[in-house]
Amino acid sequence: MGELKALVEEAAKKSGLMWLHLPGLAQPRAAWHVWHDGAAYVLTGGEGEQPLPGLPEADRVRVTLRSKDKGGRLVSFVAACEQVRPGTDLWDEVTPLLAKERLNAATHEGQVERWAEESYVIRLSPTDEVVEAPGGYDDEYAAVRPVPTPATTAGPPPRLMGGRRRRADR
Repeated sequence: MGELKALVEEAAKKSGLMWLHLPGLAQPRAAWHVWHDGAAYVLTGGEGEQPLPGLPEADRVRVTLRSKDKGGRLVSFVAACEQVRPGTDLWDEVTPLLAKERLNAATHEGQVERWAEESYVIRLSPTDEVVEAPGGYDDEYAAVRPVPTPATTAGPPPRLMGGRRRRADR
């Protein structure tokens, strides 16, 4: 079991992305996180932050980590969920780490204060329950489709009409 804990920790430290199987959703959701002191910390809720419905209320959640080298699924385990409350020592310790990793925020000014009012920071502590270890994957995961989105392409790519083709285009 110690080897699997080491695998979970190493995979979580190397990858800033994990897949969460949230209650009530048909498929897992990708979530960025920070690994600190034996647990993953995830931010959800609030304007412009990652939507992870059901996570703040969840007691446990299944987590899938991918390989940083190949990008494929590495290990799935069950994590205990605990909300980190604003004003606690743990909040003061973890939110600067999350803020440092939140690279594409609209603004970093007042970010932690905004999180205290609008968002949830959830600590995901791995339990001893490993759902899938390397070499023991089920085939269900390969059939997961992307979450539907209203985003579309603007149309077909432009075509070159009447011009000469460059050697690189042939």
